[in-house]
Amino acid sequence: MEVPPPEELMHPLYVPNKTLMGPGPSNGSQRVLDSLSNPILGHMHKECFQIMDEIKAGVKHIFQTENVVTMCVSGSGHAGMETAFVNLVEDGDIVLLACTGLWGHRAAEMVKRVNGDVRYVESRFGRSLSIKEIEFAFEGHKPQVFFIAQGDSSTGILQQNLKEIGELCEKYNCLFVVDTVASLGGTEFLMDAWKVDMAYTGSQKVLGAPPGITPVSFSDRAIARIKARKTYVKSYYFDALLVGQYWNCFDGPRIYHHTISSTLLYGLREALAQFCTMGRKNVIRRHQECSHRLQCGVEEIGLEMLVPKANDRLPTVNTIKVPVGVDWRKVSDYAMRKYKLEISGGLGPTAEQVFRIGLMGENATYERVDLVLNILHEAIQSSKIPEKSKI
Repeated sequence: MEVPPPEELMHPLYVPNKTLMGPGPSNGSQRVLDSLSNPILGHMHKECFQIMDEIKAGVKHIFQTENVVTMCVSGSGHAGMETAFVNLVEDGDIVLLACTGLWGHRAAEMVKRVNGDVRYVESRFGRSLSIKEIEFAFEGHKPQVFFIAQGDSSTGILQQNLKEIGELCEKYNCLFVVDTVASLGGTEFLMDAWKVDMAYTGSQKVLGAPPGITPVSFSDRAIARIKARKTYVKSYYFDALLVGQYWNCFDGPRIYHHTISSTLLYGLREALAQFCTMGRKNVIRRHQECSHRLQCGVEEIGLEMLVPKANDRLPTVNTIKVPVGVDWRKVSDYAMRKYKLEISGGLGPTAEQVFRIGLMGENATYERVDLVLNILHEAIQSSKIPEKSKI
């Protein structure tokens, strides 16, 4: 018996237009959206290679690095995290994971799968880690690899002391891995100056490109460690030396590694071009100013930020305490139902405790800040009204 075509595919696709003020993805600009309708190119066509080379130059700029092995992996931000550990960790290597929220624990799940020896240094809830806390952990664990998220999107915590951490890693001959998925473009990041050995970021956050293609960069020291491995990298797909050959990071001809999405390349290329045109420091300043405006507005409507110290707050993902007696789901549902505006709840350690307001890319404007504040206040007030009185 033949399986008939499904009825739901007998009509055109409909996608609603929403204002994405959660922790990502963010709304893409019209320039990025228009680029996605270009014809598909072959993954080994010279025109595709040209776009890849332009993306490499843009990624070097946003990371502030001259690393030769700067490229993208096909996958979401998690692919960047996995790329770090499958390449840099061998069986039994001690990996120290900084936990300021969910992402240190998510990294641990990946390290365990490549047989790394997982160790933790955890911050107090709502606070970043001090250099003293980190060095104490270094002295006790003697790690080969240290990981930290510059901005943890689950808690809204910003780790400010990456320069000092880089110096610490150099002192202990430890590779330094930084997750900048939620932070890059909203706060300063200087990969080379801060002695970071591996960094990755999200295409769909501040850059405003589609998810699914992840910029990564490896220092010469990190590449030397990979070349000195005693065992194969445990993932063919994320092997940095093979992907690097496809991205023309080494002397020699490009190789076929996998079929990259030319459409995602278009979106990322245009997002990087816009970022460069606006100016890196200008983009960072705009995100910080918008976050400050949001924080002031939060106080004015009687709410409270989760992170007590202003310097520890991530500008791109702002965590606001859910008031006592308020169901965050009702607030989120109200904003989406009435205004098609996304307000997210907590994640991991902040589940049920916070609203997460994303200010990234196209959504990092004073107009969007005021919009989300007004809707958040209205939605909270609505959620407090007893159901019978709403009838």
